[in-house]
Amino acid sequence: SLLKPKMLSVSGLSVALVLALVPGAAEGLKEGECEVCVAFLGKFYASLKASGADFNSAAIETELLRSCKDSKGKENRFCYYIGATSDAATKIINEVSKPLSYHVPVEKICEKLKKKDSQICELRYDKQLDLTTVDLKKLKVKDLKKILEEWGESCKGCAEKSDFIRKITELMPRYAPAAAEARTDL
Repeated sequence: SLLKPKMLSVSGLSVALVLALVPGAAEGLKEGECEVCVAFLGKFYASLKASGADFNSAAIETELLRSCKDSKGKENRFCYYIGATSDAATKIINEVSKPLSYHVPVEKICEKLKKKDSQICELRYDKQLDLTTVDLKKLKVKDLKKILEEWGESCKGCAEKSDFIRKITELMPRYAPAAAEARTDL
């Protein structure tokens, strides 16, 4: 009976050591970590609540697949990582649908997903350009193409940087009317 208390203290010590030595074992997500996961699932959860959706795993999974079908950019990449796109190699979608059905906070879900696939939390949104002030001539062609892509447009036959700039300035009143009005150089 003298050995029992010692074993308890050793196991208690080893638990404390494990928590101290394993990074992230005891703490949650850091500020800004899992940006795309938290934002996408946050919007998704809000839309489920707003639509009065059935909070069961299967119904959530169906809605998640529907949301992912319309996703673009980094959010589409997130959907790919969790297996909610048709070309995804893995299927860990239930790691999202099941906890959501119990109203688990999205930060906790993303924290758990991070342990399954660290790439999920490495996704970051691209910095948004302020089209009212940005000097299009100073942007790289890659960034000009990205603007058009976000608008769902392309620039067929564009070879020079000036072609992309012309296309953006031509389409800006339709896709970014406030920016187009604020600019004096268009």
